[in-house]
Amino acid sequence: MNNQSNLYDIGVIGLGVMGKNLALNIADNQYRVAAFDLDELKVQDTVLQEELERKRYLKKITEPRIEGCNNFSEMLSKLEKPRVLLLSVPAGAPVDGVCQSLIEAGIDSDDIVIDTGNSLWTDTVEREQRYANDFLFFSCAVSGGEVGARFGPSLMPSGSLKAWNRIEPIWQAIAAKVDAKTGLPIERFEPGNPVKEGEPCTTYIGPAGSGHYVKMVHNGIEYADMQLICEAYQLLTQGLGLTASEVGEVFERWNKGSLNSYLMEISADILKQADPLTGAPLVEMILDKAGQKGTGLWTAVSSLQIGCPAPTIAEAVYARALSTQKTQRQQLSQRLLGPTKNLVSIDKQAFIEQLESALYCAKVSCYAQGFQLMTMQAKEQGWQLDFAEIAKIWRAGCIIRAKFLQSITQAYQQDGELENLLMADTFAKALSEKQQDWRVAVSQAVLSGIPAPCISSALAYYDSYRCKTLPASLLQGQRDYFGAHTFERIDKPVGEKYHLNWSGDRSLNKV
Repeated sequence: MNNQSNLYDIGVIGLGVMGKNLALNIADNQYRVAAFDLDELKVQDTVLQEELERKRYLKKITEPRIEGCNNFSEMLSKLEKPRVLLLSVPAGAPVDGVCQSLIEAGIDSDDIVIDTGNSLWTDTVEREQRYANDFLFFSCAVSGGEVGARFGPSLMPSGSLKAWNRIEPIWQAIAAKVDAKTGLPIERFEPGNPVKEGEPCTTYIGPAGSGHYVKMVHNGIEYADMQLICEAYQLLTQGLGLTASEVGEVFERWNKGSLNSYLMEISADILKQADPLTGAPLVEMILDKAGQKGTGLWTAVSSLQIGCPAPTIAEAVYARALSTQKTQRQQLSQRLLGPTKNLVSIDKQAFIEQLESALYCAKVSCYAQGFQLMTMQAKEQGWQLDFAEIAKIWRAGCIIRAKFLQSITQAYQQDGELENLLMADTFAKALSEKQQDWRVAVSQAVLSGIPAPCISSALAYYDSYRCKTLPASLLQGQRDYFGAHTFERIDKPVGEKYHLNWSGDRSLNKV
C-alpha cells in the first residue's frame, strides 16, 4: 500500500460491472485506486458507492479510497511509479484503443498495463510484443462474475515476471481464499471486511497468453458443466415426471456429496424459485434459448486445431447453438416421431442415484478433456504449466469451483506428469466403479428420446480411451484406398509407411 497520501497504488480503467467491483475489492484491501471510465456517470457511481460503504462499514477511515479521474493524463499523474493500470474493457479493439490513448498520455516503458477482459490468448501474445517498447503489457484472466470480482475472484495472470512481482501482493490480497486442508472456499460478503485467511486463488500461470488460454479452457469446462446439469434436469422432469422444485431438492442433496459445486448450488436455487408474475416455476417461464459470448467456442476450436479430443465441451457449444433454433424445433417437434414411453415406469429413486453417478463421471470426463487440452497446448507453446496450482486456484472464486477440484489438485501433486486425468488412480477407480450407472443413465435417455449430448459424449470419451484398439485401422485403409494416404503396420517399426495398390495388382509397397 502506498504511504504517500497524494499518490495512488493502482489505476482502474473501465468501470462496468467487473471493473467497478474489482476497484471496490482493491480498496477494501487497503490499496488506493484512481478510477476512469469514458462514461462519467460510472465514475461518479463507483466513487459514491465507495463513500457509502466506507461511511457505513469503515467509520474510522475518512479519506476516500477511490478517486475519479477525468482523463488518462490525470490518472497517470496520480499513480505511484512504476504505474500499474488495470483494464476492464471489452476484448478486441477497445483494449488497443486504451493502450494507444495511454501512450499518447505519456505512459512510461516500465509501467504495467493489465488486461483483465476475456481476450483471445493469441491476441494477448501479439499485444505483449506490440507494446514492448511502450510499457509492460500484462494479462490476467478473471473468473467469478460480479460477486467474485467484488469479494474474491479466481485470477489467472500471465506475462512478464517483472510485472507479476510488482502486482503479486495486490492480486493475492483481492483473490478468493480457500481452506488449505479441505479445499473449500472461505467466503465473506462484507464490504470493508475482506477474507485474509486461507490460500489465495491466484498463481503466476506462465508466459504471455497462457493465463487467458487457461481461462478459455475454464470457460469451456464451464459450458459443459452447465449443460450436464441441464441434461440431468431434463431427464428428471421429462423422464421421471418430477416438478422443477422436486429436482431442486434432488440437486440440493447431490450438492452435499461428491457433486458439491457452485453450479449445482445455484441450479437448485433456480429450480425452487417461483415466477413473481405467474407463480409457476420460474425456470418454466424462461425461454429455452441460451446465449454465449464465444469463449466456449474458442475452446472447441482450439481442441480441433491441436488435435485434442474434447467432445463434451464441443457438444455443450452445439447444445447452445441448437437451443437458438427455436422455430425449427417447434416445427419439427410436430413432425419427427419419438419413443412412446418415458421413464415413469422405472424405479425413480434407483434412477436418481444412477444419474447422480453418471453426472459425476461425466464431470470428471469433462475436466479430463480440459486438462488434456491445456497439457497439449503447453507442449506446443513451450509453457511450463503447473496443473496442481491451476486446479487449486479454481477451488474458489470462479464459476466452476467444485469440491472434487481438491482431488484433482492432489492427483497432480502426486503425479505432475499426468497425460490424462483419467490416469490418476482416484478417478480411474471412481469411474470404473460408477460406469455401469453411467451407462444406464445414457441408455434410458436414448430409449426415452431425451437428448443428453454431453453425458453421452463424455461416456464415449471414456470408452474410447478404454479401448486398446479403435476402428481407425479401417478408416486409414479407406484413406489409403481413395487417396493413397498410406498407413503404418502393427508388425513394423513406428513411422514406416505403406501403400496398397488398390486399383492394380494389390501389391504392398513401402513408401
